[in-house]
Amino acid sequence: MADEHEQSEAAQRATAIAEELQHLEGPLLPILHAVQHELGCVPEDAVRAIAKVLNLGRAEVHGTMTFYPDYRSEPGGARTLKLCRAEACQSMGADAVADAARAALGIDFHETTADGALTLEPVYCLGLCACGPAAMLDHEVHGRVTADSVVRIAEGVTA
Repeated sequence: MADEHEQSEAAQRATAIAEELQHLEGPLLPILHAVQHELGCVPEDAVRAIAKVLNLGRAEVHGTMTFYPDYRSEPGGARTLKLCRAEACQSMGADAVADAARAALGIDFHETTADGALTLEPVYCLGLCACGPAAMLDHEVHGRVTADSVVRIAEGVTA
């Protein structure tokens, strides 16, 4: 690995965060959260830096990142629209809602609109099972979402 002065800015910041938080019990998740909060994602350079500070393999850090759906290796949009894909919402028409959102936005899950305004993400329960299908725009939940209403939500963000 390159010397610290040759590291990318992301790797340098990730190293600093990891060194600051490594004393915590089970420090990997708090470090990943802090890095993503600061950088908007956890790029590969940051994964290497975190692994080095914690004396872990890169695969272990990467595996943790990919296990939890809120971590991302690329920057997301300014806002995030999450659509519930769990069974209760599926039974209430979540597939039609997802199809409408993807068509209106011109993107698929885990993608961001060309203008950088919105990222579309699947989630596997928003806790609104009785009000499905459910969606969440940033931290605002929406129940009984329809294909039409999810398009209005999405258009309100990208307009």
